[in-house]
Amino acid sequence: MQTALAHMDFHAAKALLDWQIELGADEPIGEAPVNRYEIAAEAPKPSAPAAPEAPVAAEPEADPVAAATEAAARAGSLEELAAAQAAFELCELKKGARNFVFADGNPEARVMILGEAPGRDEDMEGRPFVGRAGQLLDRMFAAIGLARTAHHADEALYITNVMPWRPPQNRDPDPAEIAMMLPFVKRHVELVNPDILVLMGNTPCAAALGKRGILRLRGSWTEAFGRPAMPMTHPAYLLRTPAAKREAWADLLDIKARLGELP
Repeated sequence: MQTALAHMDFHAAKALLDWQIELGADEPIGEAPVNRYEIAAEAPKPSAPAAPEAPVAAEPEADPVAAATEAAARAGSLEELAAAQAAFELCELKKGARNFVFADGNPEARVMILGEAPGRDEDMEGRPFVGRAGQLLDRMFAAIGLARTAHHADEALYITNVMPWRPPQNRDPDPAEIAMMLPFVKRHVELVNPDILVLMGNTPCAAALGKRGILRLRGSWTEAFGRPAMPMTHPAYLLRTPAAKREAWADLLDIKARLGELP
């Protein structure tokens, strides 16, 4: 074969090369042979697994009581307190209520009434004590010369609730809901600075005194938020239990007498 190639002329060699190119042999090869079956001296190292991503730390849940305390402390007026409380987003009752119910009456009044929570009528109108119970409350205090519409402090009433939003189905506020509203209630009392505080029902007694049992507490003077306080049965209870109106009338007379004693 080598002898035949040695005597092959140029034209024959070129024809043979063209024929190989037509067959696809157009890649040059190295001078040294390559053994494709030979095992590599060192197997390639597997790539290192990707480091797991660090878990994202969940943001700690806000403390409703601490948030309420901070918001209430910044309020320097009743208008600022109302705005701060209305903007408070950590109370679930806000989501189901129609209106924010802050207060009604004359903030210069010597007597401040602290009720429980808005009912249907209060939620609709955005004012406390406007339903049947509110109408009875107005008549009760009118009997001792006090009214929410009066301009003079000696004859006026100022009315608010522990809860500014209506609970579903008019249920009682639970302890957690009362606790997160308590800083706003305290600041509300500080800004109004009444001579006498009337705790109208179980929820105000729970908030201001840490006690329940209005039928046991009513009629006895106590202290709440640094001022004289009289627990009274709620007008809604009096509508259901007319016989209890006599005791409520005795409580009203005590309030009138206490106002006369205070400077």
